[in-house]
Amino acid sequence: MEPFSILKIMAETPSNTDPILTKYFKIRLASMHPDREITFDIYIMINLRYVLYMRAGSRFEGEKLEHFMSRRADVFYIREEERGTYKSYIKQRVDDEGLTASEKALILKESSFSLVEELFENPKVDEALEESKSVISNFVDFINKEPEAVAGLIGLSSHDFYTYNHSLDVMVYSLGLGLKAGFTSKEDLMDLGRGALFHDLGKRKVPVEIITKKGGLDEAEWAQMKRHPLFGLQILNDFPDISDNIKACVFEHHENHIGNGYPQGLRGEDIHPMARVVALTDTYDALTTKRSYNVAMPPTEALTLMKEKLSGRFDPDLLRAIYNVLFKLGL
Repeated sequence: MEPFSILKIMAETPSNTDPILTKYFKIRLASMHPDREITFDIYIMINLRYVLYMRAGSRFEGEKLEHFMSRRADVFYIREEERGTYKSYIKQRVDDEGLTASEKALILKESSFSLVEELFENPKVDEALEESKSVISNFVDFINKEPEAVAGLIGLSSHDFYTYNHSLDVMVYSLGLGLKAGFTSKEDLMDLGRGALFHDLGKRKVPVEIITKKGGLDEAEWAQMKRHPLFGLQILNDFPDISDNIKACVFEHHENHIGNGYPQGLRGEDIHPMARVVALTDTYDALTTKRSYNVAMPPTEALTLMKEKLSGRFDPDLLRAIYNVLFKLGL
């Protein structure tokens, strides 16, 4: 197929595919390795229609890759019925001995963005919580198999704020810091990862105009925003299989070491160990993330601020650990 002939692409669209009845899900360009064949059909959207762009068995290489990268066109679509095939493709790439740890980290992180976006857009919390297990499990298995790849995952943080980007970045930071803090069992890392991913779950119950407001919140708005940890706990309490570790990450991630956090004003050792990890990584990501109302701080400046002016908020051992981990990465 000639890569950029739209007429030719449309001519090759399968006649038995009804664009209205068929469901699609988004994937990102960087989740596909240019030297490996894809095992599923890829579609692009043209005039609100899904149009076949590449068939299974093709490779995303050469002109095609350069073209889309230059246009910053990063979103493609796959038929819902091939979701399992896509997940198998990602697992094969992450297990591929011919790829470097950095290449695998990129594929895993990029493939997770769309999955996490779906989790946060899913109105059914029970489904989102269940589906998160496979996302976190992929990261935990990868980290255990390729310990040196933690640096690669952390280095891929987006530094652009969307709820799902922020939550995914906080999850990755938390897994990296959690390993340093002694959380080494898969069960603990799964709980820490899910707790970090859903730490802001309670914002579902905060009015959207507050969540999306540009600039500072007034007193009433801030009071409402500060209730999101409680809202998150209330949501999780409806699901008996959710561990206390996950609930603590959601409910206590705005507590701080000197006791002037919220919603309970807990101090030091009274704060759950996993919540202390998420509190620190959440703050670090917020400081280094670009939002509509503030400029992102460089990682070095953010770490210095946290160490010199905000140190009382955090577990001192964890603060030293993240400081050392991130500086070793040269961030």
